[in-house]
Amino acid sequence: MLWYHYVFGAVLIVASIIITIVVLMQEGRSQNLSGAIAGGADAFLGKAKGRSIEEKLEKITKWLIVIFFVVVLAAFLIFLFIG
Repeated sequence: MLWYHYVFGAVLIVASIIITIVVLMQEGRSQNLSGAIAGGADAFLGKAKGRSIEEKLEKITKWLIVIFFVVVLAAFLIFLFIG
């Protein structure tokens, strides 16, 4: 195996671990329903801050997935044509 096989493998493993961690940090969609049933016990500023963190995590997740896809596609093409 050539050196770039190890580089692509290491990048993909690290990226998949980071994507898994970021996805697990996000709240589930069912979390929002419990607030409606509880009667809105959360403070307004607490909701806004939590929402901005959720939006950042969603944006980070989308970018990481795009980067992961590009690296996988590049690795496939390089391995296909170069070996």
